[in-house]
Amino acid sequence: MNERIQGTHVPLAVDLDGTLVATDLLWESLFVLLKKNIFFAFLLPVWLLSGKAHLKREIARRITIDASLLPYRQDFLEFLRKEHSRGRKLVLATAAAEPLAQAVAAELGIFDAVHATQTNNLSSHRKARALTEHYGANGFDYAGNDRADIAVFQAAREAIIVAPDRTAARFQKANGGRLFANKSRGIKPYLKMLRVHQWLKNLLVFVPAFLAHDISEPDIFMAACLAFIAFSAAASAIYIINDIIDLPLDRQHKRKRNRPFASGVLSIPFGLTVSALLLLAAGIISLYLPLAFLLVIATYLAATTAYSLVLKRMLLVDVICLAALYSLRLLGGMAATHIPLSFWLMAFAMFFFLSLALVKRYVELQHSTVTEKDKIAGRGYRPEDIDIVGQSGVASAFTAVLVLALYINSDAVRTLYTYPWLIWPLVPIVLYIVIRVWILAHRKEMDDDPVVFIANDWRSQLVIVIGAILLFTAGMR
Repeated sequence: MNERIQGTHVPLAVDLDGTLVATDLLWESLFVLLKKNIFFAFLLPVWLLSGKAHLKREIARRITIDASLLPYRQDFLEFLRKEHSRGRKLVLATAAAEPLAQAVAAELGIFDAVHATQTNNLSSHRKARALTEHYGANGFDYAGNDRADIAVFQAAREAIIVAPDRTAARFQKANGGRLFANKSRGIKPYLKMLRVHQWLKNLLVFVPAFLAHDISEPDIFMAACLAFIAFSAAASAIYIINDIIDLPLDRQHKRKRNRPFASGVLSIPFGLTVSALLLLAAGIISLYLPLAFLLVIATYLAATTAYSLVLKRMLLVDVICLAALYSLRLLGGMAATHIPLSFWLMAFAMFFFLSLALVKRYVELQHSTVTEKDKIAGRGYRPEDIDIVGQSGVASAFTAVLVLALYINSDAVRTLYTYPWLIWPLVPIVLYIVIRVWILAHRKEMDDDPVVFIANDWRSQLVIVIGAILLFTAGMR
């Protein structure tokens, strides 16, 4: 008991990145800076030439963070609050830039002092020396989490290891010390990172071959499968980058704040590594397909990157871009399988997916908490736009159905289908799907992503299967 009481008189130094918060503020601030202006990327190497501390200072000068939204490790933070209430001196000792550290300290209100990077990068041995100079050898306890903290653990009276990496875990096992273990992740965060459920959208690459009645050809089916894998890898790579770029916005969203990077379950460097590997895989697979497919997927990557960085914040341009990205999947399917471009299919797809993209914005506007004249976070829309967005979406849906009706009555259908009258029910089927989506959106019963909703809704699945059967039967010879 006496030892425990004495412990309150020993300052507790606390690391920030990876310890107090389940993220790295350098990586986060870097992407905040690039989102603010992508051309800062050319200055980063120049700043780094003057040292890591200089790089951190220059980035911190140009950005701000909302410390209230950071993913704090709640069990460890609760421990710190109890230590603070018992009168223990808490010190924030971090390699993060001082302005960022001060923002965190001000938010939490439990730290008596802050030691952070100024002219020198306060990490590892530098941090150990600085804390020893202030509090004496073995005159402080230290909470850290990774390899860089080993030198500080060795200089401290007692080590507290929080969510350790392999090196820190080995140190704790060999030397003891209090452990705040990382929670078991399982496979779910990795699936969420890849957005596996979004791969359903990439099934569009099979549509051109199916409509051309060539899907049963082994070579064509295999090419479509390769196109599906390439698009899925490329899409997941961009989803990861998009999630990293949107961390501050996602943390303000009631559902998106639980995404792996926003919550700190997965690290930004890990995400960047996975994204690079996925892009490499998509590129290698594309080499086994026609050159036209490589051009399509390169266009898709350029468009999705532009969307993540700029276009998603531009009024109407964002939804047109989303509709075009869906249409690019159809183009990719045509390019991979050498199926000629279909004006009818592309026209229908553009209006159909524009309607669904407008549903996304309609739902976001419904759940927005900003006042009129203010734009919703990360978008170019204001709350008073909701009516015109809804009207535009419904009009686009009806236009898609009109294009489908005109196609069914065209000479192309009479040439391609043995029983063309069998595909007329597609008109009411598509009408049912899109109007139902809009009615549910109006009732506030729609998911953020209507495409995923359609894929998971049994009623939509049923009528889609009926439509597929009618198409297949109409083409039988």
